[in-house]
Amino acid sequence: MRSYRELFRTPEFTPLFATVSVQMAAMTVTGLALGTLVFKATGSPLLSALSMFGPSFAQVVGATMLLSAADRLPPRAAMTGLALVSCLSTATLAIPGMPVWGLFAIVLTQGMIGSVGGGVRYGLLSEILPENGYLLGRSVLNMSVGTMQICGFATGGVLVAFLSPRGTLLAGAGLYLAAAAFARFGLTSRPPRSAGRPSIGQTWRTNARLWSSVPRRYVYLANWLPNGLIVGCEALFIPYAPHNAGLLLAMAAVGMLIGDVATGRFVSPKWRVRLGPYLRLLLAAPYLVFALHPSLPLAAVAVLLASIGYSASLLLQERLMELTPDDMHGQALGLDNSGMLTMQGVGAVVAGTVAQLTSPATAMSLVGALSLAVTLTLAPGLRPLPHRPAPTPEQAIT
Repeated sequence: MRSYRELFRTPEFTPLFATVSVQMAAMTVTGLALGTLVFKATGSPLLSALSMFGPSFAQVVGATMLLSAADRLPPRAAMTGLALVSCLSTATLAIPGMPVWGLFAIVLTQGMIGSVGGGVRYGLLSEILPENGYLLGRSVLNMSVGTMQICGFATGGVLVAFLSPRGTLLAGAGLYLAAAAFARFGLTSRPPRSAGRPSIGQTWRTNARLWSSVPRRYVYLANWLPNGLIVGCEALFIPYAPHNAGLLLAMAAVGMLIGDVATGRFVSPKWRVRLGPYLRLLLAAPYLVFALHPSLPLAAVAVLLASIGYSASLLLQERLMELTPDDMHGQALGLDNSGMLTMQGVGAVVAGTVAQLTSPATAMSLVGALSLAVTLTLAPGLRPLPHRPAPTPEQAIT
């Protein structure tokens, strides 16, 4: 599968695409509103960063307790229910007079429950599409994420100015409600991918099996650590440029969109293997320019270039699928997603703490350098997988 026309002709891909797109728009709008609300109330770069990416911390709790549900719940019901929970909790955040600790309690709960969502979503994608279409489908969903971030940050900035942060949170709750409707009425009912009931014990056993493979461990670490640190840099955009943070966040989304389009649609499998290491380096290297406290135009260009490197995650996820049995795809992808989001929270804390001690620009350059060092350290474990020859007719029969 190499064309977008084929992709969108696949049954159920369009409603899944719509559900993911609207959910991302909701997350973007509410994240900007919440970060602005907390920064105005506290003046703290650390708390502002945590309000936007702190829910990611709770992903580690969900990944260790709830993740077996990704393969053991009906996908349509799970996606609908998760969107409705996000709708109600986001509306609660808009209550006037809500203390900062109350805001954080709600968003951390959102993160813990939402940890199941990535596994459900991308596990369903692996069912809807044939094996050779997964990378293209995932790249299109990532493109949607980039597009919705561009639109969401631009729209969120306007809404914050005209409606106030709390009014913008209510708009985000409405978007989550629309996502629940797309999932409920657009997707067909499917049975769970794996038998048995979700449980903490099953989550632990499958996670242990996934983590026991050294090649899979390298994939997970390469997807979690460098990306999380760079998201920590992005969490400092508000204190770095309080009146232009939306522009920098939108440029990050544009770069991610460019990388996903190029990698998912136009780069051949042979060149994907060759480009992977360079894309991983590109993700962090441009942030070194922040050591010079660049002007806004130069900062925007650096952010754009760096975000193209996010497309390396597509190639790592493709590698993860090759290394994982089909009946574990949901939890494998859910663990990957939860780990990335958790490390985004860690990255926000690391970057926010350094910014408290130095400045946002200095913190971004130092955290970018740390991300680059981690990428270089993990590189030996990500060498190309050995080629698997096609089975002979006799092997296929057996």
